[in-house]
Formats: sequence, C-alpha cells, structure tokens
Amino acid sequence: MLEFFQNSLDSVSSMHIIIKMCIYISMFFAVIIFFLLVYLKNLRDRLKIKKRIESTYEKKYESDLIEYLYASDDETENEQQQKIVVYLKKCAQNRLKRKIIISTFLKLKNDVSGETADAIQKLYRQTGLIESATSKLKSKKWDVVAKAIRELTQFEIKETHDEIIKLVNHPKKQVRFEIQKYLVQLFRFDGLEFLNVIENDLSEWDQIQLLEILNKFNNLHVPDMSGWLRSKNTSVVSFTLKLVRIHNQFGINEEIIALFDHPNEEIRIEAINLVNPLGIFEAVEILKTDIFKRTLDEQIAFFKMMEEMSMPDDIEFVKEHINHENFYIRISVMKIMNLITVDEDNTFIINNIAEEYQIDTNLTKAS
Repeated sequence: MLEFFQNSLDSVSSMHIIIKMCIYISMFFAVIIFFLLVYLKNLRDRLKIKKRIESTYEKKYESDLIEYLYASDDETENEQQQKIVVYLKKCAQNRLKRKIIISTFLKLKNDVSGETADAIQKLYRQTGLIESATSKLKSKKWDVVAKAIRELTQFEIKETHDEIIKLVNHPKKQVRFEIQKYLVQLFRFDGLEFLNVIENDLSEWDQIQLLEILNKFNNLHVPDMSGWLRSKNTSVVSFTLKLVRIHNQFGINEEIIALFDHPNEEIRIEAINLVNPLGIFEAVEILKTDIFKRTLDEQIAFFKMMEEMSMPDDIEFVKEHINHENFYIRISVMKIMNLITVDEDNTFIINNIAEEYQIDTNLTKAS
C-alpha cells in the first residue's frame, strides 16, 4: 500500500504543472463536497428532531388549552386552570416553546369566536406573552418589531395602543403598515388618527388593504374627514377621498371645492368626480369659470359630471363645445344636449353632429 502511494506521488510530481494544479483543485473541491454532505446530513437530522419536538409540544399545548377552555367553574377545576397558566407561563420563557404556544393559541382563536376567543385572549395575558411582545417593540431589528405588532393585532391587544402609535413614522415601510393595520383593525375609524401625523406616503396597495379592513365592519361611526382633506400629505388626501366616496360623507363641500386647485392632478380629478355623488351644485359654476385652463383629463371629468348635474341654464355653455376636438367631451356634450334640450311639447331635440364629424356611408359592404 505504501509503495502504491509512493508511486502515485512520484507520478504526480513528474506531471506537467497545469495537470498537477487540476488534480489539486479537484481534490480540494472533493474535500469541500464531502464536508458539505456531512453538514447537510447533520442539519437534516437536526431539523427532523426539531420537528418531532415541535409536534410533541404542540399536541401538549393543544391539550392544555382545550382543558383550560372547557374547565367548569367549580373550585377544583379552577385550580387546574391555574396550574395550566403557571405551566404555560414557565414554558413561554423559552423562545421555541413560546413560538409554539402562540401558534397553538392562534390556530384555535381563528376558528372560534365569542367567549371562547375572549378566554384565549385572557390566557394570552396571563401567560405573560403580552409583556414579551410589548418588549419587542423597542427592538432595533425592524422585523422583530413588525412581528410583535402583528401578534398584538391577532390577539386584539388594545392596551398597547400608546406605545405602538409612537412608531407610526418608523423608517421601515413594513413596520408602518403593521401599525396601520393594528390601529384600523382594533379601533376602526378612530384608528385612522395616524393620518394626522403620518409623514410618509400611503401606497395604493396600503390604501386598498385598509379599506378592505374597514369594509368588514358594519354600523361604523364615520368621523369628520375635513381635516384629512386639508392634509399636506397627498396620499392622505387621496385615501380620504376614497373614504368620502365609499361612506358618502356630506357637509364637506368647501373642502372638496378647495381641492379643485390642489397641486396634484389626480386629486383635482377625484374631487371633480365627487361633485355629483355629494350633490355639490355650487361647484359646477366654479368649475365653469376656468375649466378650459385645466388639463384635458380634468375637462373630461367635468363634462362627465355634467351629464348628471346639468340644468337648462347650462344649455348655452354646453352648446359652445359641441364641436370640441376631444371625442369623449363631444360624446358628453351630446348626451347633455339630449337630456336638457326639449321642445314645448316635451319631446327631445336630436342634435345633429357637425359636418366634419359625419360618418362616411360610402363603405364597402361585406359580402
């Protein structure tokens, strides 16, 4: 055997330098692959063991939780409940066990409601999990903070409101969104107080998510939104206009009219689109004075609004634009003319299209 290795070394030493380098590199990678295989096998074994441990603890905690929830009110069983609380509180001091306990609580909480859900929230407080989650709000790691807020939201812990609202302008978007969901999910419209102090923009996706949360609840008390419409944050104004449209908030005519001169074109268009749903008739005359100094999209929105709000007195103004260069405006003008122009016998007058817009009838008919 020694002679074999000696001959092998002699053979390698006599080879060209490039061949020797290739052999050494191959041997180096072979050693690395070997150690990686050993490491992966060890990791796989540890994951299997961890999975078995988690499964065992999960079954135990599920059993304890069910026993706690269905214990009767007699003194003996209350003692048993207290033992479960002490046991779970001790287990919650371990990071892995705490994660399993929370997962177990949430799994059942999502499937129940009423007194059972309240009992799970009570147990969550008794086991000290609320203190654990609250302490994470001060973490320098944004993902830890976001997970803590999500956990408090899932267990509907309202008493942490004052600590969470302080983080509303957190530098990480993910944390800000978790805070917004917490406030709206637990406090409904009152939770929208963050709109008064928010410094960052609300993305369209964030706005849709928050509206979806609010739509889940019925008989909500809709607050006064006029202050949000005056916000310097354009995204806050945009979100508020969506709320105004959905909840038909009246009594904010002045704020809507003021938005006709907002620096953002989308805000101006949305304000014009709200004139008809909110019945702001005085806005029509205001817009008529400078409508053709505005962008084309604003003009289109105005005439679309006029389809529903035009009065006989508007006929002269509308008639002037029957030959407008924009197709959508011409269509709106024709609709308005047909709606408000009537004969003495109350029959509609069919307005003729201008000659340059007549349809060419000399078309080849399909066979």
